[in-house]
Amino acid sequence: MPELTPREITRELDRFIVGQDDAKRSVAIALRNRYRRAQLPPELREEIAPKNILMIGPTGVGKTEIARRLAKLVEAPLVKVEATKFTEVGYVGRDVESIVRDLVEAAIRMVKAEHAERVKARAQVLTEDRLASLIVSPPKHKTNPIDMLLGNRPKEPDVPPEEQQRAQGRREEIRERLGRGELEDYEIEVEVEDTPVPVEINGASVSIGDMMGNMLPKRTKLRRMKVSEARKILLAEEEGKLIDMDTVTEEALRRAEQDGIVFIDEIDKIAGRSTGGHGPDVSREGVQRDILPIVEGSTVNTKYGPVKTDFMLFIAAGAFHVAKVTDLIPELQGRFPVHVTLKSLTKEDFRLILIQPENALTRQYKALLSVDHVDIVFEDSALDVLAEAAYLANENGEDIGARRLVSVFERLLDDISFNADGTMPSFTLTINGEYVHKHLGAEATRRDLRQYIL
Repeated sequence: MPELTPREITRELDRFIVGQDDAKRSVAIALRNRYRRAQLPPELREEIAPKNILMIGPTGVGKTEIARRLAKLVEAPLVKVEATKFTEVGYVGRDVESIVRDLVEAAIRMVKAEHAERVKARAQVLTEDRLASLIVSPPKHKTNPIDMLLGNRPKEPDVPPEEQQRAQGRREEIRERLGRGELEDYEIEVEVEDTPVPVEINGASVSIGDMMGNMLPKRTKLRRMKVSEARKILLAEEEGKLIDMDTVTEEALRRAEQDGIVFIDEIDKIAGRSTGGHGPDVSREGVQRDILPIVEGSTVNTKYGPVKTDFMLFIAAGAFHVAKVTDLIPELQGRFPVHVTLKSLTKEDFRLILIQPENALTRQYKALLSVDHVDIVFEDSALDVLAEAAYLANENGEDIGARRLVSVFERLLDDISFNADGTMPSFTLTINGEYVHKHLGAEATRRDLRQYIL
């Protein structure tokens, strides 16, 4: 992403995340350094490793949201994982090397989508040809997998030249009608791949077909569907035929190695030292030691080939309200040199969250209820009371950050969301501070003084 400077990256994140300027700044610098490194001579480029980031802060303040927005912002493979999903080698569960395999899969999907876009015009022409042929000459048989394995193809009947010419004329007529969109609801039979149900092994879904590779022929079946649905399936098939998967795989592996980003959430949940050789802490430290080689730089075998992790960017995040950063093993701490502390949300932060982001809750609920002809208008006094209610709820109970606003909104709009059914005439509902007090109740905006009693 050569056109995005650190300031531009920060501005893009500002569109959806309130505050946390230090975290945005660190992420923006790390992403820009990926571009800077790519411009260096190869011999110098190999000496520069990414500066991994550890984000520390309570839940609901934007750590995971930063990762989500990065995935949409950067043209690089990114995978988000939770540290609690992994177990030490020798235990039942996911092994940490599956992180790299997931990243490679994300890279394959990304590069394949780019190549599909390049051949889309040609694939659309071929798809229209196949649709016209299926309408004119419906399939009368389904290929037997055993015959395919033995190379036996059903013999095509001899068609007189006059009949072939008439069929060609009908296909041209059908193509014109397809182009005008007149046959979208017409039903045809299409031969599609019969995908076997995957089985679960050690927490991962595995297809028997993938395990056997190309040793077995693909099983197919006839499905009856509308032209509009068949077009999507046939377009994907034609794109797959036009795409060189060897080129896709080569490019995807390069991107995963050089541009891959791994976001490890809840890393604080695996922090903890061994306590005498038994108990859950042993497994936690074991997971850390398994993660360490990947972060340091190692080679992981995938079904597409070996992948090096030396130049992947790792971003870890955790609340660390029970464990401390120093509870991580020293070697792992050293692999995350950039530490960023995210702050708890203030009352003013809650108010900005209600109006500033492009996906603000006020806009979301306004759009949802407009479907049933209800126009909601939030006055400034309502925003003040809503922000205070969310802030006090976090103060009096468990601090869940910005997620508290969702529960506050659901409680506030419960009646109108239930009664609005689209049958009543359009009307405008103005929500002010008094309306919020009435529907949330006095206890929602009252500070709990018991927390100050010793």
